[in-house]
Amino acid sequence: MNFLNIIVLEKAKQDLAKMDASLREFFLKHFEKLETNPPGRHLRFGLPFNVENVTKQARFVYEIESDILYIVRCFATHKEYEKWYRSFK
Repeated sequence: MNFLNIIVLEKAKQDLAKMDASLREFFLKHFEKLETNPPGRHLRFGLPFNVENVTKQARFVYEIESDILYIVRCFATHKEYEKWYRSFK
């Protein structure tokens, strides 16, 4: 089984700090899941990110380099995620 080291970048830490505790707990459980169960969906437009849905609305964006998984951003709503995503088009 392949284990990844997870590093939460500063902007993602700030995003998590703004969330309520129950939603933050969902994110932390998904981070643990990714340690052993590698990535899902890759973003389009040549962006080097993957995205993972936490709830129907919440999601986080991450990058994988060798055996390190970097949590780039965390979004409580789809609207926040879309705004960030559109900034790359």
